[in-house]
Amino acid sequence: MDDVSCHMVTNGGAEEDEQEGDRSIQPSLPVLMPKERKLILHLDLNNTILVSDAATGQGPRAALNSYLSTVAWGQISDSGEWQWVSDEPSVKPPCEDAVNYCTHFGRDGNFSDSNIGQRFRGVFNDHMRLLEWQGEADDLFTQQGEDGKGYNWILPSFFHMLESLHLQGRQFCVILRTFGVDLPRVIRSVHAALQGKHPQFPQLQQVPLTIDLTPGRIRCSKRDIVLTRGSDRKSTKAKERNIYNYLSSVDGIGGFQDHFDWWARNNFTSSGGKPFWIDPADCNTQHIIIDDNIRLTDHDTIVNCRVFLDKEKGKESRKALTSELYDICLVQTDLLRAIAEKDYFLDCIRLCEENYEQYLKGLQVE
Repeated sequence: MDDVSCHMVTNGGAEEDEQEGDRSIQPSLPVLMPKERKLILHLDLNNTILVSDAATGQGPRAALNSYLSTVAWGQISDSGEWQWVSDEPSVKPPCEDAVNYCTHFGRDGNFSDSNIGQRFRGVFNDHMRLLEWQGEADDLFTQQGEDGKGYNWILPSFFHMLESLHLQGRQFCVILRTFGVDLPRVIRSVHAALQGKHPQFPQLQQVPLTIDLTPGRIRCSKRDIVLTRGSDRKSTKAKERNIYNYLSSVDGIGGFQDHFDWWARNNFTSSGGKPFWIDPADCNTQHIIIDDNIRLTDHDTIVNCRVFLDKEKGKESRKALTSELYDICLVQTDLLRAIAEKDYFLDCIRLCEENYEQYLKGLQVE
């Protein structure tokens, strides 16, 4: 191995050290810190970088309410009544046996106006104010809310991420992944922002990112997974790594519409979710996917994560539980933070990179 960026972690000699008992256990080879990997950032659209959904006709008010209904937690009493367990929204359950409002009642576009959800009215109002567009409306970047006001369509934290990663000298690409219909318009708007047309981020003109204006598609079946974009076509039928290698090699920004019908046919479980691969042996890249529908419970999560295996193990990959890679490669969007904190996506990336190093060390010591 001539690339010292890969981890070299073994526990050889550990048993001898334990037997001698007079010195601490040391690895037989030094732990070499990896060079910065290329980041492959897979980002969902709706309720991740957009607070709206053209497919369902939701504007920012309905989309934010709907999201809040997925991060509000309670329990069902013995008499079948809903009882709150927390007044604070959170992406993860605050205690054992907590159930989010959405699971019991369904998504609610009027959540904060309902009798049950009114305790979250303050959170809703605060974040709607943060979403408001400042200045003259812009056709590319402003959306009109249900109240007639102008709101940011693409979250400023997304554009801040692009600028910051560039200033940090990071090698990265952004792959937009959605089941919805907003992708073509999002790509056009991001392209305009990179031309310096966003009034809040004119400096993005200095970011040398290319953008593929052609939306691609990812379609799944029992036989294989097929990715197409323009004249490009990659299939897992001959080799499962084909799509992984393709996505690892792309630069700039582009996007793909994933296969919603396949997810529905698989009862909205991880088995039918957005296909996503990681390769622990790949020293050069780290794939991270950020999506509000990632869940710790695989029976209702949106990502079908596969981990590539060593060649000698026979199969090319194994299915990974969300819990194995949560906040390592799989990030459940905290939309409230994405709205309120400009560094939100950068914080997600930083946490994933730190956790990924520990994950790889754990795999190699086993």
